[in-house]
Parts: sequence; C-alpha cells; structure tokens
Amino acid sequence: MENFFSKPSIKERLVEIEKRIEKLEAEGKKILPVAHERFQAFDLTPIESVKVLILGQDPYHRQNQAHGLSFSVKKTVPIPPSLKNIFQELSVDLECTAPQTGDLTSWAKQGVLLLNTILTVEEGLPLSHKDLGWQEVVSLYLKELLEKQKPLAICLWGQEALKFFTPLMKFMCPEHILFISSHPSPLAAHRGFLGSRPFSKINAFLKEKKLKEIAWHKLEID
Repeated sequence: MENFFSKPSIKERLVEIEKRIEKLEAEGKKILPVAHERFQAFDLTPIESVKVLILGQDPYHRQNQAHGLSFSVKKTVPIPPSLKNIFQELSVDLECTAPQTGDLTSWAKQGVLLLNTILTVEEGLPLSHKDLGWQEVVSLYLKELLEKQKPLAICLWGQEALKFFTPLMKFMCPEHILFISSHPSPLAAHRGFLGSRPFSKINAFLKEKKLKEIAWHKLEID
C-alpha cells in the first residue's frame, strides 16, 4: 500500500479528493465510511498478499453499515440483501451453514481484496461520490496489482463491475482467472449469480496454483 499511495501523482489525487470531502463535511454532509476505515481493504489485504479480488461499486449508504470492505458490514449490523444472497450461494456451493455475521474481515485477512470502485458515499445517497475521483485511483491500483503477474482470481459480479474492469483486462496474464456473473442483489441474483459456485471454483484455482484456499465459511477467525 505504501509504495502505491506514496507516489506523488497518487498523493495529489488523494489530497484533492480529501479536500472535496472536507468541504462536503463542512456543509453538514455525513460521509461514509468514517475516515479511518476508508482504506480498510488496502490495510487488511496488502497488495503482495492478494489472491482474490471481489469488486464492488460504492459503500453501503445507510448509517453504521460501511466499514471499508465491499459487500461487508460490521458484526452488529443486519446482513443486507446482496450479502444474504452471497451467503446463500456460499452455503449451497460449499454445503455449509450460512454465516450469521456480515463482517467479512476474515476474508480480507486471508487475501481476498474486497474493493469498491468508489470508496466513500454520502449517507442516504448511493453513488453520490461517483464524480469525486476514486475510480481513477482504484483503476491505477488494480493495474499495479495485475502487473505483478501472480495468481489472482477476479470476481466481477454485475454489469457495473464488468464495465469498470474491462479496460484493465489488457493487463491480465495467464496467472489470472475471471469469474463473471450477475450481481448478487435481489433484482439480479437469479440471472446468473445463484448457482455460479464461485467459492469452490476459486478454491480449486488456488489449490491448482499451490496457494492456501480461503476458509469462506469461517468469519470469526483471526
């Protein structure tokens, strides 16, 4: 993380984004997630440890939900509909009990980069920060990740994730694999996400590459 975010061009972009956020907060806007959680995905899953990428769009926009990891919520927060469908597919795919907590921190610690393309949102207003500049930073980060040419499973769930990632596909190498399906939201999950079995397929890929598989069903591990 430090090498990427210490680059002068990246630092300049982040300073500009932060200034815009500070201006919004000065106007009384509540920005989610809170400042110290905005880079959780990078902090918990350093670039050298990434084995899986699950790309989301922007953070949950309701109070206390977002904490810097795509699709994840804090342990005390009810599990959102999209994550319920993710857990439903997980339980069928791996023949296990669906997790009872929506906190995916353990996935992140095992090498699953849970990254949104937009890192902040105004409370109650989804996609409100789509023009803040986050996508450019995230795109450059993913380019650097792909250029490392290490085994990487990439999950693109939904048209927006696919659209965002398509320009980056030219940086992929034979060590990478794509898993593309519909979004796990209630409106789209039945169009291809449910039944796609991404978790077992990812673990089969990791095993083939002689990497440690993800304990998807264990969300309470350190």
